[in-house]
Amino acid sequence: MSMDFVLSLFSVLFGLCLGSFANVCIYRIPQNKSIVHPGSSCPHCGAGIPFYDNIPVISYLVLRGRCRRCGASISLRYPLVEMLMGLLSLALFIKFGFHLQYLLFMLFSGTLLILGFIDFDHKILPDVLTLPGILAGWLVSFFPGGISWVDSLIGLAAGGGSLYLVAAVYERITGREGLGGGDIKLLAMIGAWLGWMSLPLIVLMSSLSGAVIGSAFILSGGRGARTQIPFGPFLSMGALAYLFFGREISLWYFDLFT
Repeated sequence: MSMDFVLSLFSVLFGLCLGSFANVCIYRIPQNKSIVHPGSSCPHCGAGIPFYDNIPVISYLVLRGRCRRCGASISLRYPLVEMLMGLLSLALFIKFGFHLQYLLFMLFSGTLLILGFIDFDHKILPDVLTLPGILAGWLVSFFPGGISWVDSLIGLAAGGGSLYLVAAVYERITGREGLGGGDIKLLAMIGAWLGWMSLPLIVLMSSLSGAVIGSAFILSGGRGARTQIPFGPFLSMGALAYLFFGREISLWYFDLFT
């Protein structure tokens, strides 16, 4: 058994465990509850969940998606988030190896995932995640192996400033809010982590995917054109796509015009 295989397996297990914690954040942060205390419990009957029922993915399969105490159904989202974090961890390990950049961008990717799910459910992007994320992104730029602190600072300002300008113009023309302050802070956070050069492609991918998926969602549900579709999940997906495939997507995009 090679060391690379062992480390790859460890990265998946590490991501699965972080996914379990991410589920706690997704559920509790919008309710302003502590993410540390009390321990995990069933949202239906309130019974505490023992450690053997809290093993990522496996416990869900063993319990067949139901609470051991009350038998209430457990959302499929819980193992989905855990598996997504496991895959993200493996992808980051393949990209960076077992180095500091892997751990730092695991923090960034996990925060994007949590913010995306919270925004999808509640249409909010909590400051408790975005504001520390902005500061962390700028501080990380001082570590070797990433973008410069100048690129990070410009990305922070350009990300937040550009989206603020778009939101202000839209509200001035239509008389209603199109983008919330949370979206502005999220793009500022993304700019701080990935630099200003990433922003045009991320905004383009987020806007296109948001338009396609949002339109399909509205049409399939028979909702009106003014139905609010959260933009945070699309910004998060765009940032992750750029993190892993930014160079390839940029080359493909510019090849279309050359």
